Amino acid sequence: MELFFIAFTAIFSVMNPLGTVPIFVSLTKEHSLKEIKKTAKWTAINTFIILITAFFLGSFILSFFGISINALKIAGGLIIVSSGFALLTGTFSEHKGMRKKVKNDASSRSDIALTPLAIPMLAGPGTISLLITYRQEFTTSLNCIVIIIALILISVIVFSILRSAHFIVKFLGASGINALSRIIGFIVISIGIEYIISSIVSIFKSLSN
Repeated sequence: MELFFIAFTAIFSVMNPLGTVPIFVSLTKEHSLKEIKKTAKWTAINTFIILITAFFLGSFILSFFGISINALKIAGGLIIVSSGFALLTGTFSEHKGMRKKVKNDASSRSDIALTPLAIPMLAGPGTISLLITYRQEFTTSLNCIVIIIALILISVIVFSILRSAHFIVKFLGASGINALSRIIGFIVISIGIEYIISSIVSIFKSLSN
């Protein structure tokens, strides 16, 4: 239960589906309710597929490129920290590469569920590196099942949030979403720093031995 809570909180915070709500609304403002529901569904499915693939195949990528787990944790921690600062400063969409030109290009596409919504908005490098790290640290079958359940629940929540995105924007407003994003940003920065510290401590321990 403790692992589920840790994994769920960390992945959800780094992913930050609430930060995707304004982007989703702007890209689907001309869509019908049926189209919005379909886009939300496939965004959640695509996000889950990307994350579960990263969780199980990420270790092979590390081995292929000769990347150590500590190097990944430091790099991932830096990405997570930068995402947190982007949330605090209100530049999350720009941090994810969603500039005006990219938004205009995305709005002209018939299918936006895979890109830019699933990747890089939701399943970005910070979330992917976090999952690869989890796979290296929690190796038992039970731990893997717990993390998979957390990913399933997060995907369901992503679908619910995106499906209700237009209502959320009306209810909370831009200021409400911005305030929540800043709170999540503080948590995300803490998660990133924790990963950097733990990897540095691990490196010093290995050197001392």
